[in-house]
Formats: sequence, C-alpha cells, structure tokens
Amino acid sequence: MKLPRTIRLDPSDLVVFDRAAPAGEWAVPGGFAFWDEDPAALAGKRRQEFRAGFLGIGSFGWSTLVEVAEAQETAVEAAVAALSAHIRARYGAPDAAAAEAAAREEIGFAAALCDHPPGTVLALSRVVEAGAVRERFRSLHRREAPHGDFGALPVFGILEVSGEDEPEHPDLTRLAKDPP
Repeated sequence: MKLPRTIRLDPSDLVVFDRAAPAGEWAVPGGFAFWDEDPAALAGKRRQEFRAGFLGIGSFGWSTLVEVAEAQETAVEAAVAALSAHIRARYGAPDAAAAEAAAREEIGFAAALCDHPPGTVLALSRVVEAGAVRERFRSLHRREAPHGDFGALPVFGILEVSGEDEPEHPDLTRLAKDPP
C-alpha cells in the first residue's frame, strides 16, 4: 500500500505552522481537524494549517508537502492505531470502534491520493466555496530530463557566451533601488 509521508524541503513549516510535523511521518489530509471551526474566523498559523496542511500521524503536526511512499502493513496498522487514539482523545469519538472506523476512512482516503510513483510530491489547497470546504490536491513530479538549454546549469553558474566583446557587469545595488 502507498501512503503520504511528510517531507520538509526547507524550514518554512517551522515558521508557518504552530506545530510542524517532522519529515518521515505518515500523513493524512486532516480536514477533520477543522470540523467544528469556522474557516472564516481562522487566523495566523491556524489559518495556514487549514489552507495547506497535511496532518502528520505521530506528532500530529502539519506539513505543507508530502511524498508518496510504500507502507508495509505493520506501518499502516500502527498509523491506524495512532490516528484512532488521537481521534478519540482529541475529537471525542464515542468509542474505540467509531474512532478506528474514522481513522481507517481517513487513511483510506490518503492512500487513494497516492496513485502515483513513489517519490511523487503532493500539495494540498483547502478553501471554502459556496459554504462547503473543498480540498484540491496537486502532484509534483520530478523531471527526468534537463529543461531547455539551461537545464544542466546550477541555479547560479557561469555561462560563456561567444560573440560578445565585453561581458555585462550589472550593478545589483543600483537595480535594487531603481528597478528597470
């Protein structure tokens, strides 16, 4: 079975979320965490969690991005147990069976998002449209071949250009003050 797993490409999750999930946790979309809240009243970090967060299973922190990963059956069952306990303790499920059913449904939904090769990155956007919460998911795939003529260059690199007499040396300080 494939499930989303939290990743951290940069430290931004540590800033934008109240509690950031560490890299490597299994994750679910986690929209249920906002069930009894008015999305229009959300502000700050809680609003960011609503708008773009996947819920990590373990820390129950948030992650902007997840990747598709293979999950062994034992890992899936451990995730169900952890999410079930969290749903019961935090959201007041009436009993263990109801909490487990909700956890299995959420993990099943998360697994359905993973119909991509392992390593595919997923992003989430949650909005309110016509009074209903809508979740949209995007998949980001790694490029196999370089893009354009500059694909093999690093972000900052030296590019030799033939046919020019003098290389251009822009004054970056002046450009910052007086953009063209």
